[in-house]
Amino acid sequence: MIVVLDASVILKWLLGDPSREPDSEKAFALVESVASGRLEILQPVHWLAEVAAVAARLAPQTAVADVEMLAAFEFPTTDNPNVIRRATSLAIETNHHLFDTLYHAVALEHEEALLVTADDRYFGKAKGYGTIRTLHEWGV
Repeated sequence: MIVVLDASVILKWLLGDPSREPDSEKAFALVESVASGRLEILQPVHWLAEVAAVAARLAPQTAVADVEMLAAFEFPTTDNPNVIRRATSLAIETNHHLFDTLYHAVALEHEEALLVTADDRYFGKAKGYGTIRTLHEWGV
């Protein structure tokens, strides 16, 4: 299986406090499964920049080191024009930000891929398109 992890999941793993942040433990387990090779991952090209932007705002004291560590994972990415086309359509149809729909479009355009998100608002708008699951529902 190929997973696409949106910024909401990666940030729970990076910054989450299991005692305060729901499903942080699931995010830790999911990223560990990717890092150990039990799961494959494929990301949209903007994923690291989006995570860095949030980390710089929420955890400026560790953001640079966090981004360096994430970059070292060298997660495979795609900038396939079909992904961008589908993400644009999803953004229009769901009235949601393109950066969020890019993750979903990667999953929709790649067989055996599934988007895992902790963004309940986006999930509510996009679940009808398929290939998406909430982190809360994820069972690793």
